[in-house]
Amino acid sequence: MPRVLLFVPLLLFMILAGFLWKGLSIDPRELPSALIDKPFPEFSLASLQQPDRILTKQDFLGQPVIVNVWATWCPSCRQEHEQLLVIDQTGEIPIIGLNYKDERDLALQWLQQLGNPYQFNIFDEQGMLGLDLGVYGAPETYLLDAQGIVRHRYVGVLTAQDWQELKLMIKGWDSVKN
Repeated sequence: MPRVLLFVPLLLFMILAGFLWKGLSIDPRELPSALIDKPFPEFSLASLQQPDRILTKQDFLGQPVIVNVWATWCPSCRQEHEQLLVIDQTGEIPIIGLNYKDERDLALQWLQQLGNPYQFNIFDEQGMLGLDLGVYGAPETYLLDAQGIVRHRYVGVLTAQDWQELKLMIKGWDSVKN
């Protein structure tokens, strides 16, 4: 019996090492989303730039789009904005903005000063669409196919490398269609 007790600390060490290895291998930016492979939520919200214009999901169906959640209170959104301008200049995919829990005047001023990479902006002042999306915090980026199905969710600042990976996903959809 005493010999068996000698192996207990070793066994406990192995178990703890396994948990540590598992914990360190998790990407903190990779948050699971219940929306992957499901339709983008239905919504009816005002346009940021044209408050009298009501936007719905129908406004961006028919082609793949990026939906980017942003806000003026988000320092990471400012960091990401340059990359969004670069993506917009390529003309490869429309970017739809989701201005999240923000003030309209500040958001309009932001776009005026930094440039506007968005085809249009959904103004989600109360954060209800963000709640339906399960937004963890800005910035978040959703990649939708032409049918409005969420194919990918990215949490955090979208970089040039991330954009290259998203382009490969989109090209993969094209090859499936053909």
